[in-house]
Amino acid sequence: MKNICCLILASFFSFLILSCNPKADYKNAEETINGNDITRIVKEFGSDAFQGRKPFTAGEDSAVNFLIREYKRIGLEPANNGSYLQEVPMVEITDLPDDKMIINVNKQSLELLYKTDFVAFSKQLVNEINLENSEIVFAGYGIVAPEYNWNDYEGIDVKGKTIVVFVNDPSFGTNQEDFFKGNAMTYYGRWTYKYEEAARQGAKGILIVHETEPAGYPWSVVLNGATIPKLYLQPEDNYMSMCAVEGWITLDAAKKLFSLAGYDLNELKEQAKKKGFKPFLLNAQLNFSMHSDHRFATSKNVLGILPGTDRADEIIVYSSHWDHLGIGTTLNGDSIYNGAVDNGTTTAWMLEIAEAFTNLKNRPSRSILIFSPTSEEQGLLGSEYYAEHPVFPLNKTVANINNDLMLPYGRHKDIMITGYGQSELDDYLKKIAPEYDRYIMPDPNPHTGMYYRADHFSFAKVGVPALFARGNCDSREHGKECALKMEKDWLTHFYHKPADQYDSSTWDLSGIVDDAKILFRLGFELANDTVFPKWKDGSEFKELRKQQ
Repeated sequence: MKNICCLILASFFSFLILSCNPKADYKNAEETINGNDITRIVKEFGSDAFQGRKPFTAGEDSAVNFLIREYKRIGLEPANNGSYLQEVPMVEITDLPDDKMIINVNKQSLELLYKTDFVAFSKQLVNEINLENSEIVFAGYGIVAPEYNWNDYEGIDVKGKTIVVFVNDPSFGTNQEDFFKGNAMTYYGRWTYKYEEAARQGAKGILIVHETEPAGYPWSVVLNGATIPKLYLQPEDNYMSMCAVEGWITLDAAKKLFSLAGYDLNELKEQAKKKGFKPFLLNAQLNFSMHSDHRFATSKNVLGILPGTDRADEIIVYSSHWDHLGIGTTLNGDSIYNGAVDNGTTTAWMLEIAEAFTNLKNRPSRSILIFSPTSEEQGLLGSEYYAEHPVFPLNKTVANINNDLMLPYGRHKDIMITGYGQSELDDYLKKIAPEYDRYIMPDPNPHTGMYYRADHFSFAKVGVPALFARGNCDSREHGKECALKMEKDWLTHFYHKPADQYDSSTWDLSGIVDDAKILFRLGFELANDTVFPKWKDGSEFKELRKQQ
């Protein structure tokens, strides 16, 4: 009996020590982040049983049920009026383009082959799309940016015409840091923006000239994304405000087109990089047809919350998309695109952080929202829908901490920030990093525009400061060159392929444990703060925060 009383008293005093010592409480919670949990989650979430986790399939049901089970196990409460789910109404479009695109140029005929020379698709919810003798306009980089005094559509009416533009920004490759953002891609350089701007200008079609370096990916990535059924959020106007045809052409196809029109592509590119560039008709007409089928359905975002105490209405959001590509083309005898890295490792990262928060004896002041959006692979659709239909007010949303593609190749000295310089979240992380023997490193490839290609961008677009950071470039064991080689190897052999599956013989998840700990610390600091981090001067999102 005496021993039992002693044990009870010891437990009571241990509780008191943790309750009175926030640092001890924090360290105890942080230590619950471990590799065994991360391994368990990745192995299950990236297994064949989930059939590649594609929206609108049985794989979605498995993924959503898994996440709800984990949210409940961790102790997260339903975040959406008593539910863990937010329904996301979408439409799936299957495009069947003609095998050929015919362009009449200076009384000659240029024949482009589908997949080899071009890809094309449409958001418009009509079954038949035809471009007949659509006049072609070369519009430089297809950008209208008043803050840079730049307008690639100045002086020409493109209504009903087809636009041809270059990918990325005119500053790419110039090393002029005061021109746009130098080699760092702005949103104006993204293909999504170029399609949006062409539609605002009234164009009927738009083709982007593909180049691997400024695009940030090879033609094979464009081809894979363009030739599968695509998902979009359900529109009010059947997307009739968008261009009837959106697409890409290869660099070789573009060279042939411009050559027949009497122009040299490289010379045109140099002209398009200069202020004062004027768009012009190519004396070319495009003929092309496409059939489209549509299917309406609803996918699901998954949300759980740990309510805060005295500032519970203020929200810190952690996010990691749950979806991948499902079952597709067979490669090396396998057709299940498991997505164990994309985005299984990151889902494990987020769930471990969530569990660390629920293991705190003293809850933080602000609330922690754990957010698993759908359909990132189809264009950030789940996070975009949440940003447009937020469960919690955006002006009370303090920050978004997002991750994606966390590679399983061990520990890193760096913590790479994609979009470095955008917000004060960089400064928070810079202050914390030395305590974890880490240093901050800007993304060494800002020209690829990764800040605009993951779910944090949906939050940034509505003014919420958003961070995308992880160890990536400086392997603690092998150094920078090896880290670069491992990343390139993964992108070449595993990215968006069935080979992206758990491998106990080569994987080392210790770096993801490290990243979970440091980004748990960041969220902990934010959740117990009283200020809101701000966008920095020069960020294209700064003014949006003021509009909330």
